[in-house]
Order: sequence, then structure tokens, then C-alpha cells
Amino acid sequence: MAKQIHVYYKGRVQGIGFRFTAEDIAKNLGVSGWVKNLSDGRVEIVAEAEEGILKSFLEQVSSHFSRYISDADIDWQKATGEFRDFRIEF
Repeated sequence: MAKQIHVYYKGRVQGIGFRFTAEDIAKNLGVSGWVKNLSDGRVEIVAEAEEGILKSFLEQVSSHFSRYISDADIDWQKATGEFRDFRIEF
């Protein structure tokens, strides 16, 4: 069953290629949604896919940026089906 995650990453997560790497991981896994930097220094992600794929996405992002992420607030919801691909929002 498709799910949606809404994630806020805190830490030193801007200026390190976080958005581009998250986009690459998402595209490789077939995840749709978006990622963007927030003015308060956090990175926000909204993503949709099957639950197992989203768990893999989260694990890969966390593994890749474990030195930089101090906290991740993850909210699981039902998928809306509104996304066709994964992109970087500005």
C-alpha cells in the first residue's frame, strides 16, 4: 500500500548536497515527491511510494548524512497520488 512521509531534517543539512542526493536516492527507488531547504536551516521532504520503499529511502538518506543529521521528524500518512516524479523545490 502506498504511503506518504513528511520529514523535517535538522542539523547541518544545508550546503552539503542533501537535496541533490535525496533526489538521486528517490529517483533510483521510484519515490515521488519533493525536497527543499527551509529558511530556518532544516530540510523538508514530502515523498510517496510503497511503505517498504519509503523505509529504504529513509535509511539511505540517514546513512548517507548520518554525520550531519541531528534529528528527523517523520510523519507517516496515506498517499495522495499527487506527485508524478521527485524534484527539488526552491
